[in-house]
Amino acid sequence: MAKTSPFEFVQQVRRETAKVTWPTRKETGITTLMVFIMVAAASVFFALVDIVLQFGIGYLLGVSG
Repeated sequence: MAKTSPFEFVQQVRRETAKVTWPTRKETGITTLMVFIMVAAASVFFALVDIVLQFGIGYLLGVSG
């Protein structure tokens, strides 16, 4: 494999970067909002599962808490 000079490497990186389809500001905002919503939904789900499991195990073991 031929070695690439640092200058040629930077040129190749710039050419490849120019091919990237970058998201718009609106797309980035919507995606960010959706991530926050999904994180909140997952947090609520796992909190409820934790509460149910805690209650169920406490009931099975006869531990009041």
